[in-house]
Amino acid sequence: MRSYDFAPLYRSTVGFDQIANMMDRVLSNDGATPSYPPYNIEKTADDAYRISIAVAGFSDNDLSVEMREKSLIVSARKADETEEKTYLHRGIATRAFERRFHLADHVHVTGAAHADGMLHIDLERQMPEALKPRQIQIASDRAVLDKDVVEAKSVN
Repeated sequence: MRSYDFAPLYRSTVGFDQIANMMDRVLSNDGATPSYPPYNIEKTADDAYRISIAVAGFSDNDLSVEMREKSLIVSARKADETEEKTYLHRGIATRAFERRFHLADHVHVTGAAHADGMLHIDLERQMPEALKPRQIQIASDRAVLDKDVVEAKSVN
């Protein structure tokens, strides 16, 4: 894959460094992209999303969901087993993992649930009132004219 130099973008813009960093992260091909555990990202409404991660073999105490600097970090670490088991076949992976999801501005986690071997994390885009579109009231022509008219007697 071809690598791109974002230095000209840094020289000619202010405040867009996050976009360049994101593009650099996406375009980097380090070959070590983790595939465990499998997950889905679905859009449940116009401004709502759900991340579902297959976490078979992990309990609630083994899982951690954390928000840090516009990133959602999901990790799991299986507690050491006190009893020694002998497996004839071990096909259920319960190895530790950390999965990061970079979130857009104003996307917040609204809840998380663990059921039937799936961890569901609900997210919602919550736009601040200052960024929402607002209707500007238009004054009638008569009100503007009355405000600008000056009485002839008061001038003289």
